[in-house]
Amino acid sequence: MKRQILVLATAGAVLFAACGSDSTSSPAETTAAAADTTTAAGGDAKSCADGKTLEAGSLTIATGDPAFPPYVVDDKPESGQGFESALALAVAKELGFEGDTVKWVRTSFDTAVAGDDKTFDFNLQQFTINADRQKVVSFSDPYYTANQALIGYTDGPAASVKSIADLKKLKLGAAAGTTSLSYINDVIQPEAEAFTFNSNADAATALDNKQIDAIISDLPTAIFWANAGAEFGGIDNTKVFGQFPLGDQGGDQWGLLFTKDNPLVECANIALATLASSGDLEKLTTEWMSNYTEAPTLPES
Repeated sequence: MKRQILVLATAGAVLFAACGSDSTSSPAETTAAAADTTTAAGGDAKSCADGKTLEAGSLTIATGDPAFPPYVVDDKPESGQGFESALALAVAKELGFEGDTVKWVRTSFDTAVAGDDKTFDFNLQQFTINADRQKVVSFSDPYYTANQALIGYTDGPAASVKSIADLKKLKLGAAAGTTSLSYINDVIQPEAEAFTFNSNADAATALDNKQIDAIISDLPTAIFWANAGAEFGGIDNTKVFGQFPLGDQGGDQWGLLFTKDNPLVECANIALATLASSGDLEKLTTEWMSNYTEAPTLPES
């Protein structure tokens, strides 16, 4: 059983995420590949969504509480500022919903991936698509591919890391339910038991308190932490020391999350395919994520 560290979340820490692993391949490639099939089938997202939302005439979208850049700016998803905020509203528009017909709710990551929360039409909090989760929830086609990364203090134990093998002696932490935690346990396999946190906000507090030596997180979140000042949600005096290759496993693909077998999934896939084929998905990705994907790749040894 993993060690649980419960610490108070602070406003200066980033929403936890399901993280990935590959290099900087185009995030929209998989969705773009699906575009031809959807278009050939004559799909129309707006017509598809008719009568399939929780409330007639409105679309309810969920995000984290709080939500931070680069996914949501100023914790205001309705503004369209931030990658997932902008993407959600673009998908909503394709589905036929704009302005007051789009509602936002907040959920935890864990309850969403467990299928226990049914207060939304779809949820986006950097959810990695995987087989275990698909047993209890449904996902759209992927909209982004993420890498995992190592972040720690510039003068801390992580500063001496030159390879993945060097991480085995460190005290590492990650948010519960994320693929970051799975990466620690299954790939890094450190000598000390992994620290498990309720969120990346808690992990950041533990790093600040020197309970852990480093955090494993998705690359965009890690780079945001290191680059933004504490007043903007970053962690001062930290650095992203590298991102991790996963070989044949590739990067983790993020998808919109739905309740299991929700018929709206088909409609969202049509919307994503339309955004991919038009180039709008790539534009959103470049606008909001291009500053959060550059970091050296750590060798295995």
